[in-house]
Amino acid sequence: MHAVIEHPWNLSPAEAIALQQRLRRKVDCSDRLSPVHCVAGIDVGFEDGGNITRAAAVVLDLPGLQVIEQAVARRPTTFPYVPGLLSFRELPAVLEALAKLKTTPDLILCDGQGLAHPRRFGIACHLGVILDLPTIGVGKTRLCGRHEEPANQKGAWVPLLDRGETIGAVLRTRAGVKPVYVSIGHRVSLETAIRYTLACTTRYRLPETTRQAHRLASSS
Repeated sequence: MHAVIEHPWNLSPAEAIALQQRLRRKVDCSDRLSPVHCVAGIDVGFEDGGNITRAAAVVLDLPGLQVIEQAVARRPTTFPYVPGLLSFRELPAVLEALAKLKTTPDLILCDGQGLAHPRRFGIACHLGVILDLPTIGVGKTRLCGRHEEPANQKGAWVPLLDRGETIGAVLRTRAGVKPVYVSIGHRVSLETAIRYTLACTTRYRLPETTRQAHRLASSS
C-alpha cells in the first residue's frame, strides 16, 4: 500500500495549510468503495517525550472483527504540534506502518477528523486522498462545529454543523457514554461512514479498529 499522491512533509505550518487547501478539492464525498471485507484502524503514540512517533495499523475482518494483520512503525517526529495540522505530524509514520501490511484494507478508520475540520481536510481526508482509499474519521473530541446532544441509545446521532454546513455526525456508539465524532474522509458518504463505524463497534465507545490500533500504538 503506497501513496498515489506524494508531497514533501518538511513544510512550515503556513505551507502545510496551503497544501491542505489545495488537496481538499480532491476529497470524494460519494460512496466509491468495494464490498468491505476487511477494515483497518490507525492510531499514533509518541515516545521519548514526543521526539519519536509510533504509528500502528491493524487490519480486522468484517463482520467478525478479528485481527488479520498488524504493523508498527517508529520514526523521528519532525513536525510540531499545531491544532488542525495533525496529519503532518502523524502521517509519515502511519504511511510507513501501512506499507508494512500485506493486506490492502477495503476501508480505513482513522483516529481523528475528516471533513469535521476547520479547512475540511483532517487526517482521514489527507490519508484517503494520498492513498486513494476509502477512509472515515472517528474523533474522540470535537475540533470544530456545533451540535445538539444525540439520544441516549446506541446508533443515535445528530448532525455536526459549522455555519450551516453538515460536516459530520455526533454518534452514540454505546448508551450512557459520550458520543464520537464521525466524518467523511474520502470515497464514502456520511451515512456510510456512520454505518461502518457502528459495524466496527462492539461493547466499547470506540470502534474496534481504533481500540486495537491504540493498544498497539501505546504498548512498549
